[in-house]
Amino acid sequence: MRKNGVAILLLAVSLGLPLAACQDTKARQENEQLKGQLTDLQKQNADLSGRVDALAKENSDLSAENEKLKAQIPHKKVAKSSKKKRHPRTSSSN
Repeated sequence: MRKNGVAILLLAVSLGLPLAACQDTKARQENEQLKGQLTDLQKQNADLSGRVDALAKENSDLSAENEKLKAQIPHKKVAKSSKKKRHPRTSSSN
């Protein structure tokens, strides 16, 4: 019985090792794919960060230009309405 137990154990180990190696290979492949995706995302992040900085600078420049243009516009006095006020007529029916 002892020989059978050892034989079964060896058989289980011999079948389990290739299966574990296969899973390890799949995990490595997936790990490599994830590393590639991470590299791509980091590159995109750097590109987008640069773009955000450029847009923020452009926004600041445009805001300054807008304020400068607003300062150049002469302020007009608001004219009062030229319409005469109408008073309701009082009826004189006594």
